[in-house]
Amino acid sequence: MSSTELPGVRAATAAVAPKVAAVRVAEGEELRCVTLPGLTLNVRSRPPARSGLPHALYVHGLGGSSLNWSAMMPLLEDVVDGEALDLPGFGDSPPPDDGNYSLTGHARAVIRFLDAAGHGPVHLIGNSLGGAVSTRVAAVRPDLVRTLTLISPALPELRVQRSAVPTALLALPGVVSLFTKITKDWSAEQRTRGVLELCYGDPTRVTDEALRNAVEEMERRIQLPYFWDAMARSARGIVDAYTLGGQHGLWRQAERVLAPTLLVYGGRDQLVAYRMARKAAAAFRDSRLLTLPDAGHVAMMEYPETVALAIRELLDDCGGS
Repeated sequence: MSSTELPGVRAATAAVAPKVAAVRVAEGEELRCVTLPGLTLNVRSRPPARSGLPHALYVHGLGGSSLNWSAMMPLLEDVVDGEALDLPGFGDSPPPDDGNYSLTGHARAVIRFLDAAGHGPVHLIGNSLGGAVSTRVAAVRPDLVRTLTLISPALPELRVQRSAVPTALLALPGVVSLFTKITKDWSAEQRTRGVLELCYGDPTRVTDEALRNAVEEMERRIQLPYFWDAMARSARGIVDAYTLGGQHGLWRQAERVLAPTLLVYGGRDQLVAYRMARKAAAAFRDSRLLTLPDAGHVAMMEYPETVALAIRELLDDCGGS
């Protein structure tokens, strides 16, 4: 993996956490490391089918990484020049120097990356936590976002699903320490299967190869000394964002988004309620809705062709650029 410092940007002076294992790179993908003051971001990309294509940026959810987009990125490489980043503390991106894992902190990292790269406005695509982050980016920096695609975005719910409560509990002090003690003897495969049961509408759709890759990635992640801290602080950031009112509230910011927006919701989502689809469609002023009754929380991994087709239609209706 090469290290690339963007033009005019000074490399971060803080030490980068040591790698515990190589990050998987799918065929046709490239990885690079972008350094900004106090921030280092790992970026996954695929060479576009031709030069001059509009840029797209993919933002993953809580506990995920840029790998979450590997199934869908090839399906759009002929219409966008796509990049997927690892948010600070996730994937192969080390923690931010300031330790800020709030929703605003993650949104600031995305904005700084886009500003430094000069790629705006982009087609911004986010899942879960990445959907909430992308909503905030589109609201506060409309100049950076051409279209917005939100897959099961983590927007505030008054009645959180019971199946989502354990994830929310990660935000509470001491819970992570307790959980790590309880699960210290769990294998990487046990942990991975638990995540798949939670995130997929039908875990049996996961191929043997995909399961092996996921287990390998889980083995790598749980060796990172900051993994659980990044999870807990980011979960706390989501919970904190749910309590914000006024102009900083996520629903208020959703109403401010100017970009044409595609909303994708799964009928079997255990983390973001399917019922929120109607509220989201009403909140975003220029929105269209794709509902997938059999999908769970990560539709871009479960039904990549269907989601990619919907994104294509969005881009076509917006002139493709």
